[in-house]
Amino acid sequence: MSYLRNVGVVRRRYALAAYLAGAVAARVGDEMSGPALMLAGFAVTGSATAGSALLAGVTVSAVVGGPVLGLLLDRVERPGWLLAGALGLYGGGLGLVLLGLGRVPFAAVLGLAVVVGVAGPAVAGGWTAQLPRVAPGGVPGRANVLDAMTFGVASLLGPALAGGVAEGVGAAGAVVAAGVLIGVAVPVAWGLPRAPAGREAACVGFAAGVRFVLGNPALARATFTSVGCCMAQGMLTACLPVLGERVLGGAARGAVLLTCAAGAGLVANGVLARLVVAPDAVIRLGALVQAAALALAATGRPAALIGAALLIGAGEGPQLTALFAVRHRESPDHLRGQIFTTGASMKITGFAVGAALAGPLAARSLPGALLLASGIAAVACVRVPGRL
Repeated sequence: MSYLRNVGVVRRRYALAAYLAGAVAARVGDEMSGPALMLAGFAVTGSATAGSALLAGVTVSAVVGGPVLGLLLDRVERPGWLLAGALGLYGGGLGLVLLGLGRVPFAAVLGLAVVVGVAGPAVAGGWTAQLPRVAPGGVPGRANVLDAMTFGVASLLGPALAGGVAEGVGAAGAVVAAGVLIGVAVPVAWGLPRAPAGREAACVGFAAGVRFVLGNPALARATFTSVGCCMAQGMLTACLPVLGERVLGGAARGAVLLTCAAGAGLVANGVLARLVVAPDAVIRLGALVQAAALALAATGRPAALIGAALLIGAGEGPQLTALFAVRHRESPDHLRGQIFTTGASMKITGFAVGAALAGPLAARSLPGALLLASGIAAVACVRVPGRL
């Protein structure tokens, strides 16, 4: 019996390693896809608006894709097979969008990008929802931290790879590389364990996951805070070109701030893994740190701006880890897929709303836009209702 138990532990550790490798590949490809599509759209059409429209198209449909994918993941016996299909659609769809550029009307290409984006939540929430089936002993803190850190690695590498590949072989090559990386995760997803035999039947409606989140105080608070912080992050992202131009000497240099934030997030997560802190408190503290960082960025000084980026990463990285911990702790197995993918969709939507809101505000008052973002993050921290 002891031998069989040890074999089982080894298999679970191998499964976790494969899971993490697939997560890194898929998430780096996902982080590459946005910049690569923008560059490809601009290269083919000569219009920056076309590139931005492609990015918006592949993002906006996550609002619907997340809940639908989550519902299906909770109902099927082999969720890994469904996840593999969604990743294949996403990675292959990027190639189809690229093939369509300049060959068919742009409206058709944009529509295809919207369809492809439906599978986007598979990379985030859909993948993380499978963690309990590969982590030894359920979801211990270390496995959760490692999973969250894959997002930091992706944020650090994805945009840099997109720019480097586009510079070397062209924007089309960057889109292809993003699709290939997402495709690398397909066989890993295919091999994920099946759902537990005794799991409760998931004959639930489309909005069951949303209702459960809204009715669970811990999940409601965590979701409210994380969506508010994503809205603030979206506002900051929209301000980056202006910040780069006015403060750092070039619009493109604003992207350096994202690299600083991603690096700080990885370091902060590494420190967090050695500490025992309640994840609910980490989520609120992360929002407070991000609010302070955004207020610091509004001063418009180069050193303060770099410091603000580091602070944002230090708040955002552990906050994501803590958010996953709360979701794993509170989610029943028969709703886990819906809760994770719906949460991912809500965060993506919050980010998009923040970016759209900050664009015109930054044109009028850059400090005003950053201070508003700081206020949104602060409200998400201190005004979190027990039930939404």
